[in-house]
Amino acid sequence: MSRRFIQQLSDREQVDEVFLVADKQLRTNRQGGLYLQMRLSDRTGSVNAMMWNANEKLYHGFENGQYLQVQGTAQFYNGALQVIVNHFDHTPASQVDEADFMTLDVRAVDRLATRVSELLRGMQSNPLRNLAECFLMDEAFMARFTTAPAGIKHHHAYRGGLLDHIVSLMELATVVAPRYPEIDADLLLMGAFLHDVGKIRELTYERDLAYSDEGQLVGHLVIGVSLLDEKIREAGKLSGEGFPDELRLRLQHMILSHHGEYEFGSPKLPMTLEAIALHFLDNLDSKMHSIGGVMREDANDASAWTPYQATLGRKLFKGRRSNDATD
Repeated sequence: MSRRFIQQLSDREQVDEVFLVADKQLRTNRQGGLYLQMRLSDRTGSVNAMMWNANEKLYHGFENGQYLQVQGTAQFYNGALQVIVNHFDHTPASQVDEADFMTLDVRAVDRLATRVSELLRGMQSNPLRNLAECFLMDEAFMARFTTAPAGIKHHHAYRGGLLDHIVSLMELATVVAPRYPEIDADLLLMGAFLHDVGKIRELTYERDLAYSDEGQLVGHLVIGVSLLDEKIREAGKLSGEGFPDELRLRLQHMILSHHGEYEFGSPKLPMTLEAIALHFLDNLDSKMHSIGGVMREDANDASAWTPYQATLGRKLFKGRRSNDATD
């Protein structure tokens, strides 16, 4: 029998499926009782779940990143779907179809990785093409680059999400750069490739998505600059020529400034045409992906609106189903 995915669940539906668990917390309700809160996910999305009358033994009985066979009831609460868990059992990974929990399958990852190579190897700048080759030839780097997420909760928060985001951003760069001849198209493309590269070490993503110690203490901007400097040294050895100093500074600046504002973690504001373009294109891609995800994952088909999104300060209009529409 085929499984029921999270996007297929409806209000008051009985649930008996395997999910990947994350963000487990043991919390106290107003009456002083304990309950478990966690996130359940599959390849179609994630859902908040609660188990009432919990205890320390239940909390310590499983770890984030494990598979659980969950029995309970799906219900809408404040306009959002949640699962009330009655019982759960461990499910060995050997008994799970990993494809049910992969947003991107192997063929999609291979296709995206091939596109990255095509775009980078098509650059006209010899120094940038040599630099790109140092990344592309590094098998250990590429293995992590093609499996890392771009985040743990917001946009592209799934294995391969970083690759998905970067290819999308690089494609945007190829469209925008010709419209503004003052922009160095190769530099913008390379900046798009590099801007989040530090996330391969900032995040952990064997199964559960989380921050590494290095990610918590240093962050992906600094890690990204470190990776860039390492590959610039390799590029110099590969070509037998020094890497241009100004080009190095421009790339470092794009990594450090791409969040766009001090309050969003950028130690520098974007101060070059390419850095400014990168910031806005990155913001566009991340926002469109996260907002589209909110709409796709909203299981309440009875409403044309999503629940209020605190991070956006608004509800989102999904539109009405075609058979409900009127002229």
